[in-house]
Amino acid sequence: MSYKYVIFDLDGTLLDTSVGIFKSIDYTICELGLSNLPQNIKESFIGPPIYDSFRKYYQLDTEKCRQATEIFRNIYKDKFLLEAIPYEGIFEMLTELKQQNSKMAVATNKRHDYATKLLKFFEFDKYFDFMFGSDPDNRLKKSDIICECLHKLMVDKFNESVMIGDTLHDYYGACEAGIDFIGVKYGFGFKNDEDLEKVKTCRVCKDIKELSSYFLNN
Repeated sequence: MSYKYVIFDLDGTLLDTSVGIFKSIDYTICELGLSNLPQNIKESFIGPPIYDSFRKYYQLDTEKCRQATEIFRNIYKDKFLLEAIPYEGIFEMLTELKQQNSKMAVATNKRHDYATKLLKFFEFDKYFDFMFGSDPDNRLKKSDIICECLHKLMVDKFNESVMIGDTLHDYYGACEAGIDFIGVKYGFGFKNDEDLEKVKTCRVCKDIKELSSYFLNN
């Protein structure tokens, strides 16, 4: 399948943002006096709204979840946001897609202002026609964010569009938006058979080289 419109997730797909996020999680846990979490649970914080993750794993009430979210966001924004690494080969692949005249966007659950700052800092912005992130109150679902990207790209044929991401949140968002999905295993999700079983009807690429080869050969 040849795709004219390609939408990327950010965390775990374009950038390895784990160092800054883990430091922010640890800081928030310490500030609130919460019990520590296993590393694999912390990894699951990357992708979904941070509010939802604190509620899920600590069963906090609404006010405590908001407090945890505010602490996390403030320390992440002020100190750890730019502690990230572009995945090897990602710029080369984006260059190839641009040469093929693909229209590209970024759809992320990361707050829009944080995402924009990150993407500009690492010079991803020159590759993308549009970049869109979550609102501060987490009212937007992943599918809402994807649909906004589709609107801005002026997509008229959804079967020519694809979402690329590393978690089930990306997959479900793509399904709700009515577009195809390609999963990547080099990020933070799709590490177990249970998750892979849920996306078995979709293509899943083990690394950027395989992902790039797919686009070059289609």
